[in-house]
Amino acid sequence: MTSESESKPGTDATAAEATPEPPRQQHEFDERPFLDATSEAKSRYGRFNLAVIGGSGVGKSSLVNAVFGRDWAKVGKGLPVTRGVQYYNDDSLGIWDVEGFEIGSPVAPREQLRANLKVIAEHPADRQIAVVWYCVKSNDDRLTPADIEMMRELDAEGLPVILVLTKVDAAKNVIIPGKRSIPKGVQEFVDWLENPVDENNESIDIPYKRVILTAARDKHGKASGYGLGELVTETLALSPEDEKDAFRIAQRLNLPWKRELARPVIAGAASAAAAAAAVPVPIADAAILAPIQLGMMGRIATIYDLEIKTMLSAGALAQLGVQLAGKALASSAIKVIPGVGSVVNAGVAAALTAATGEGWMRLCEQVHTGKLDLAKVNDSLGDYVPGFLDVFRKMAEQKIAKS
Repeated sequence: MTSESESKPGTDATAAEATPEPPRQQHEFDERPFLDATSEAKSRYGRFNLAVIGGSGVGKSSLVNAVFGRDWAKVGKGLPVTRGVQYYNDDSLGIWDVEGFEIGSPVAPREQLRANLKVIAEHPADRQIAVVWYCVKSNDDRLTPADIEMMRELDAEGLPVILVLTKVDAAKNVIIPGKRSIPKGVQEFVDWLENPVDENNESIDIPYKRVILTAARDKHGKASGYGLGELVTETLALSPEDEKDAFRIAQRLNLPWKRELARPVIAGAASAAAAAAAVPVPIADAAILAPIQLGMMGRIATIYDLEIKTMLSAGALAQLGVQLAGKALASSAIKVIPGVGSVVNAGVAAALTAATGEGWMRLCEQVHTGKLDLAKVNDSLGDYVPGFLDVFRKMAEQKIAKS
């Protein structure tokens, strides 16, 4: 044991200087790069704001929950804005829940909606509507005059409208596998929408962009998902360019969109790691890559919306990233790579970082799809730490790319 006098300034510290500093443990990595990257990514991607309009019982909450994984009704974090309008939001998504026209109201439908839109317009830019889902039950015969008036008001405000027919009872087609058959009455409704006419058989202009048939749940109350893929594809297409990434992050149904956002983040981190090791560093100093890798993980965690999906804080997710980064940067994991010797060069640093990013992205996807419980992640964390073959493949890919 070192005596008190040996630790004081001016005493003989030769023995202490001769003793190498123990390697930094993985849990001692600074988590700030993860937290800073998460914050920066949230700011960069911004928030997607959707208006969902429809009467009570039309299935708005079920639709939002199925597409975005947010059960707004249970969360209860809505901000009452004005009569008939509520705003729910988190980092990546904002929902304007607007009631449909109430029969017997002394205010005309278009004027009622115009007043609500005026209130919404007074909010900050990061709360303004990008796309509207106008929800109508599929078993209605046709749109009411109030519906048509309100859609015309939305169009006059320059808001793209998707007419969403909800609660479609789509049965499996016994003749064509994978296809669904919709009830005759719903098909007649759709046919009318293609060439709408009034009671006098006069043509009507209804300014919607698309009609999409959906069912968040089947008639037995089980998750259906009918038409939801088409709904998110059309919503993305109609979104402003500067809100498309926010929508890709907020939605829960399309994993390839998230991968498309994550892979450039991984490539950028790999390049940064290569630059950090342009002058080869000893394996013991490989921890210089940790801030780069943790920053990469923070950005990817934001893309997969893990805070919302897991209800964990950014700090708790950062600790998970620290654990994975520590395991990936362990000396034993690097020494087995042929030709490395006792140093980490640019190629190895880039390959290790890219492989770590792919492992972290797989972990995020497993959590995102509900296949991995973060409460038990420590039991399977090793499955996502890059091994020799993962790093070696990345090194081979780099050589091919350069040739």
